[in-house]
Amino acid sequence: MQLIAMHGWAGDAQGWAGFLSDWRARGWRGQCADRGYTAQPPLAVDWLSEGGLKVVVAHSLGPHLLPPAVLEQADAVVLLASFGRFLPQGKGGRRLAAAVATMADQLMADQIGGDQAGTMLRSFLERSAAPQAPSLPWPGITATPLLETGRRRLVEDLALLAATTGLPAGFPTRARVLIVEGREDQIVVPEARRLLGEALPDADRLELAGVGHCLLSSALVGMVDAWIGGLP
Repeated sequence: MQLIAMHGWAGDAQGWAGFLSDWRARGWRGQCADRGYTAQPPLAVDWLSEGGLKVVVAHSLGPHLLPPAVLEQADAVVLLASFGRFLPQGKGGRRLAAAVATMADQLMADQIGGDQAGTMLRSFLERSAAPQAPSLPWPGITATPLLETGRRRLVEDLALLAATTGLPAGFPTRARVLIVEGREDQIVVPEARRLLGEALPDADRLELAGVGHCLLSSALVGMVDAWIGGLP
């Protein structure tokens, strides 16, 4: 068994620590890609061999951030708090599109001594964690000042987020799929979740009560890895 993990927008590879620990304990080989939003350069991943099951585990925008050539080889995909299209159609979508555009402006607007980007990112992470406090077990990208390269990648990925209209390029149509959602998700709107389910009608579903977009649940790793371990 080999696994590739991909974080979502404003995330980083450190967020997979709990999964990596469990994968090692099960004798599975895991890799974590990283977009390089901080001082760390981007970290690309690829499958290590032809043998064994290949599983992608991706959060939110994560599936869209993986190269299609990597995604298309997966035998199974776990979608954590993901979506079919991010911006719903109609008035609600226009409001959300305007909010995304404002976030992009804030990322590039800081002058010396300013912290619009940091304030916006902290607010985003708070909403992502809600209804729980954002007590993430890793520092996250707000721990250090953003470099210009990181800001530009965040802006580029915001544009990708706004442009999503369905499953990402290279999505393996014959793969087994598990969709995991937080019932209290304040980032991915219900319509986007519905569209994902319609695009993948044969997917297994798991909904966590009292949990938001970050899926901060102590049961998450065990439940996801039990599903992966049961794959034929």
